[in-house]
Amino acid sequence: MNFLLRFVLRIAITIAMMILGGRAVAATPTDPSGTWLVEDGRARVRLERCGPSRDRICGFIVWMKEPADKRGQPYRDKENPDADKRARLLLGHQLIMGLQATSDGRFAGDIYNAEDGKSYSVSLWRESADRLMLKGCLIKLLCQTQTWQQTLDVQPGQLVGLAGDLNGPRADKEWAQVPPPRPVQAKAKAK
Repeated sequence: MNFLLRFVLRIAITIAMMILGGRAVAATPTDPSGTWLVEDGRARVRLERCGPSRDRICGFIVWMKEPADKRGQPYRDKENPDADKRARLLLGHQLIMGLQATSDGRFAGDIYNAEDGKSYSVSLWRESADRLMLKGCLIKLLCQTQTWQQTLDVQPGQLVGLAGDLNGPRADKEWAQVPPPRPVQAKAKAK
């Protein structure tokens, strides 16, 4: 009899979960803001809120294990299809472009790869408090997933300011924080 009672209880719980699961709301993504060490250890990327309403996620290279070439010259974005951006330094440039929250609890959008000058589809989400999963795709079938580790320390040469600050990375024009509008003073009417 005890077995039959447990069996019926399990069925009741399963049915209740199915009914309640159908009414579930979309998952709210966990904010991925912070500084992350990429899987191969060559760079740290800071993710922060961006866009006019600060509802997007942008990412910037804030530290590089090798920031300069063998001649001591800093690496530049020489493969960028935009000729105006080819002289910019890789350290401090924006590589994650305004990711939007998705209904499955992730953030999705584009990531720029300075090694080939191309952009790819990307989604990211927190796997745990200190681990971020990043899935990049060339096309839907050709995807690769990396695990990034959150870092709280500061390495020599790391940019510590927020985007746009004196010692921070530089946001691309379309993602730079929009300054608040200046108040317009009313002109006095001539009598």
